[in-house]
Amino acid sequence: MENLTFTPLTQPIVFELEGFDVPPGHGPLFFFLALFAYMVVLLGNGVVICVIMTDRSLHRPMFVMICHLVVCDLLGATAVLPSLMMHFLMGQKKISYLAAIIQGFCVHTYGVAMHTILGAMAVDRYVAVCEPLRYHSIMTSARLHSCCAVAWIVALLLVAVLFSFHVNLPYCRRTIQHVYCSNKSMMNLACAPPLISNIYGLFITWFVSTGMFVVIAYFYIRILRAAVKQGRSDSSIRTKAFQTCASHFVVYVFYELATLIIVVNYRFPSTSQNINKFLGILFIIVPPAINPIIYGLRNHFQHFHKIIKICQVN
Repeated sequence: MENLTFTPLTQPIVFELEGFDVPPGHGPLFFFLALFAYMVVLLGNGVVICVIMTDRSLHRPMFVMICHLVVCDLLGATAVLPSLMMHFLMGQKKISYLAAIIQGFCVHTYGVAMHTILGAMAVDRYVAVCEPLRYHSIMTSARLHSCCAVAWIVALLLVAVLFSFHVNLPYCRRTIQHVYCSNKSMMNLACAPPLISNIYGLFITWFVSTGMFVVIAYFYIRILRAAVKQGRSDSSIRTKAFQTCASHFVVYVFYELATLIIVVNYRFPSTSQNINKFLGILFIIVPPAINPIIYGLRNHFQHFHKIIKICQVN
């Protein structure tokens, strides 16, 4: 068999996203579906931010962290859905090297920051339930903003190092076999992907999927034990503890389920490519669309009515 060798492509780097296989005439329909999904994400998360900003009673650590989670949701959806809409409407598949790096960076930052912010939320809820009398002295404004900053800095640094391996990396192929750019999809196009990149990628995967899971699980188990113990003398304490942590836990479960679908999907390569690609973007669409509903249920929608009244007055 003839040995196949690849030579670096010297012209300006422009990748081509394989995208969905759209039947002729169905592009506008899929465009409006993607637009609808994006509008749901923007509207839902926008309302959450407006409610928290306009209601001074919500200027508390828990809701400040929810705002950071909302920003994270918007980052992930905005990184993918607008370019996907252009693909459906105009058949646009080409993407410049810089745009590909930015898109991949944003998608990975969304994935890592979602876990680090939820980790910070778990710590905050642990202090609120297990140290209620010292909560305000422990979770001061400075510590709150420090926790949120650390969550974002850790995510940004981890992803920045991941994409630093693309600097001056020669590419021998240009077609990305997905609907958006990611580190792995771009590394697959390199003539000789650096081994350190694969090792570091495994480290990030471990940190996000296992490390943060252990951290979040540890604090919620401690919260559960404390709630059950305190609830023996006063059942209202147990109920309040469950209510204050339920929304955060549900958000985490939904995100993990969406990512688990991707992992399971890779085990069935015979599945239709369009279905594989659709399942591959669920973690960017479903959590950002559902999270605002969860936050609304958490607060019994009372604050949403306030913002509607404010909008009507204006």
